[in-house]
Amino acid sequence: MAILSEVKKLGQQIWLDNLSRSLVKSGELAKMLEQGVYGVTSNPAIFQKAFSGDDLYAPEIDALKKQGKSAKEIYETLAIADVQAACDVCRPEFDQSGGKTGFVSLEVSPELSRDAAGTIAEAKRLHAAINRPNVMIKVPATNEGLVALTELIISGINVNLTLLFSRAQTLKAYTAYTTGLHKRLEAGGDINHIHVVASFFISRIDNALDTTLPEHLQGKIAIALAKAAYHDWQEYFSTPEFKELAAKGANKISLLWASTGVKNPDYSNTLYVDSLIGEDTVNTVPDATLKAFMEHGTAASTLTQNTEQALAQIAEAEKLGVAFETLATRLQNDGLTQFEEAFAKLLAPLI
Repeated sequence: MAILSEVKKLGQQIWLDNLSRSLVKSGELAKMLEQGVYGVTSNPAIFQKAFSGDDLYAPEIDALKKQGKSAKEIYETLAIADVQAACDVCRPEFDQSGGKTGFVSLEVSPELSRDAAGTIAEAKRLHAAINRPNVMIKVPATNEGLVALTELIISGINVNLTLLFSRAQTLKAYTAYTTGLHKRLEAGGDINHIHVVASFFISRIDNALDTTLPEHLQGKIAIALAKAAYHDWQEYFSTPEFKELAAKGANKISLLWASTGVKNPDYSNTLYVDSLIGEDTVNTVPDATLKAFMEHGTAASTLTQNTEQALAQIAEAEKLGVAFETLATRLQNDGLTQFEEAFAKLLAPLI
């Protein structure tokens, strides 16, 4: 409990990367918030696991099938109810923080990742159906997703922009966000309540690179990229241009570290939490990583430490042939495929 409070004092929110009906109804989620968790993220893989492993869903699934609902309608009915319930559990935190913490994310269908108009329409529909001020609609950071981000900001919708793997991808997200803010202001809308997180994936980068790198760089590059991305973030949101927007109520995007469960058993199971603590950031962690961090993690402001060393590690990897933007595109595409496969697996038993 104490360590999560310490992390919050250092400016970072810890969110739970998991959601299920039992988690909410058992009171476990409320307990986690009491201990210092500040929000919840979900994705198709998480819901697939929940639907298949949580007995609380079975009666409603049977009832919805008897009503003739399609598999996607059943999924949305269940997921929307879960997100609403989680939003309600997180609502006191949201209210107490003045709308800055206590968010719950629900992702648009992975099938829409290359369809800007479809993403915008579904995001608006889900946002209206959930009808909670502390919901974030999760959108992939494809080119089409960035178009959708701008339009959703114009509509005043909170967004979790997901599947970011490079500094360049992240800078594009900032531009899409500020474009939306300008257009919303031009239309006479208020912007002070709009919050966006940019989900930068960590462990998948090391997992993809480690076998190609010398030992002294293994397990280092993802953290180095995160530190470099945070340096970019500090520069972008301290420009005179953004300060003008901030004076009109704009909130900075928060970098969110995703995929922070360690995939390599040789690494500390809290590596991607301990190493990435910094102001105005979020780390969304799976249950096992949260438990490990609470047991033996370290709360220290690490994100701004050794930035020059991080940049040198990135430069060395580039000299060894790592093309970071090519890698980022591949990992983003792989992530989309994984979500599509999880979504199909999720829907299959609901037919």
